[in-house]
Amino acid sequence: MKKIIVSILVTLLVLTGCGSTAEKKDSLVIYSNSASDGRGEWLTEKAKEAGFTVEIVPIPAGDLTNRLIAEKNNAIADMVYGLNTIEFEKLKAQDMLVEYTPAWASDVDTSLGDGKHYYPIVVQPLVFIYNESVVGNDVPKDIVEFADPKYKDQYNVFSLGGGTGKTLYSSILVRYADPSGVLGVSEEGWKVAKAYIQNAHFEIKGEDYIGNVISGERPISMMWGSGVMQHQGERDYKFGVISPEIGVPYVVEQVAILNDSKKELATEFANWFGSAETQAAWSEKFGTIPAHPEAMKNASADVIEFMNSVHAQDIDWEFVTKNIDQWVEKAELEFVQ
Repeated sequence: MKKIIVSILVTLLVLTGCGSTAEKKDSLVIYSNSASDGRGEWLTEKAKEAGFTVEIVPIPAGDLTNRLIAEKNNAIADMVYGLNTIEFEKLKAQDMLVEYTPAWASDVDTSLGDGKHYYPIVVQPLVFIYNESVVGNDVPKDIVEFADPKYKDQYNVFSLGGGTGKTLYSSILVRYADPSGVLGVSEEGWKVAKAYIQNAHFEIKGEDYIGNVISGERPISMMWGSGVMQHQGERDYKFGVISPEIGVPYVVEQVAILNDSKKELATEFANWFGSAETQAAWSEKFGTIPAHPEAMKNASADVIEFMNSVHAQDIDWEFVTKNIDQWVEKAELEFVQ
């Protein structure tokens, strides 16, 4: 009798264990720096409707790459989306990305990604927005003009640890490339960068920096493209956009697979997530600028107007990738007050 009971218990334990494994194999853990403001919840729900069980883990861009690398030998995430080319190249250098080809790869400009490991889903022009009634004709035509003392504490910037903050900072430094300069940048370039940092107000967690732009308390702020669209819709307010003649940095959010054992399921999810239909719905809900041309055709009039108001700055991303961490370190040690 005891043997029968033990046998039954062992069988139940095995079956329970198998059930847990099956459930884990049928679900995906997805890390993202683009899951805030309701994005993660929306994606989880829509993925469920499409037959996928996903857990979206929101992590700030400044921490996401480092966390993935730290977890390399005990990986938790199966996929990642939202990072830009610079960060994905760091992951690729660590041999952490799985080669795959989503169904829509031939529909998008794969040169925006690498065509093997990560593929473009959203284009994000990074800009400075402003209150037209407060700033008026005194708005700078280019962000290097923020080096002028008259703009002291008039513009909000994000942490240099985050993608938007460090990319806009880098977009200044690349203009002053000098092989003989410190970290590849001329003395004049560092002078401008220092003034840009020290004249800025760095966002304080919890403050309503968008409200400050609208009220005029601090009438200028950096912002990513979809954020401009989302805040304009939510606040029912039209922002001015600084569009330098040289252009603004465009970063491209990408999607990649990290777990080879779930490559088939992850590829199916990527097929759905990056499709024209899903990206059109994503754009409609959150004001994103789709990398998929068919999704872009269905973008809102506001998105199309915004994209027509800016153009891409020509940036040597290889130069940026090579130096970005040291540029940020120099600013944090020497410029940030």
